[in-house]
Amino acid sequence: MVEPLCRLVAPADAGMRLDLFLARQPEVGGRAGAKRLIEAGKVVVGTSRVRPGMTLLPGQWVEFTADPLPPADPLAPDLPLPEVPILYEDEFLVAIDKPAGLAAHPPEDKSFCEHTVASWALARYGPSLPTVPEAVRPGIVHRLDRDTSGVMLVAKEPVAFDFLRQQFRDRTAEKEYRCVVYGAPRFQSDWIERAIASDPRHPDRMTVVEHGGRDSSTYYEVVERFPGFAHVRCKPKTGRTHQIRVHMMAIGHSLVGDRVYRSRSRQHAVLPAGAPEVRRHCLHALRLSIPHPADREPMTFAAPMPADLEAILGFLRSLTAEKA
Repeated sequence: MVEPLCRLVAPADAGMRLDLFLARQPEVGGRAGAKRLIEAGKVVVGTSRVRPGMTLLPGQWVEFTADPLPPADPLAPDLPLPEVPILYEDEFLVAIDKPAGLAAHPPEDKSFCEHTVASWALARYGPSLPTVPEAVRPGIVHRLDRDTSGVMLVAKEPVAFDFLRQQFRDRTAEKEYRCVVYGAPRFQSDWIERAIASDPRHPDRMTVVEHGGRDSSTYYEVVERFPGFAHVRCKPKTGRTHQIRVHMMAIGHSLVGDRVYRSRSRQHAVLPAGAPEVRRHCLHALRLSIPHPADREPMTFAAPMPADLEAILGFLRSLTAEKA
């Protein structure tokens, strides 16, 4: 029988949501684990009715019964490996063109039943790939959202792993993304400098904040304008979670296909009749420039625009031509 655990709400945690507090406990395994425990009735806070968004007070005791976390299975042996185009490879690193729909690595709170970039790399290069001690992320030095396609690096040995991770932390890696957005941006180019933090109403999402949060900076430039849409180049200086999607939403230009981050004025925006089907947010990591971990020489990796984004752009160009 699993014994319940008790954690005291410290003064520094006052005002925190219950689900976020639980997610920080190592036995819980993240936000999904916290939600699962609350829904299963395995969390007690005094005599109060327990709900994910309840606000905690200093001195309260949070009692919970955590199920043992199942071991992650990053190899997913019963599934065929995904096709991952390789853009460049040497003894230190491999640059890939990550397909949309492929996660970078397994979640931390449960076993994984499908492949990731991490499982692909592990199956291809073996268990000697470097990783961080607290997670199953072999070779992963940076991440792209599951539905974001494009250039992603995997380190093949420890020196490269540490060096490349440091470049992203130091913001020396130069990244260029392309996206398709709703609306007509007011400026041809501009900087979006808005701090980003977890959304208190939706813990699995991010949002811009006026106070607190982490500094975040994105340069954008309009590549093409269409009636009601724009093709935009984005160069994020920082690398916050969902940064481009959140920043573009914040200035009123949500990404086409994004079902999570939609600006208020674009909540019900749709593509014109006859448009190709959009199955994911229209965001692609087009280019990445970074020093090589061995000789420090600058290298640039580029992934061609994927077929689904080219189809959308081609459709919008045809509409523009018809109205010309």
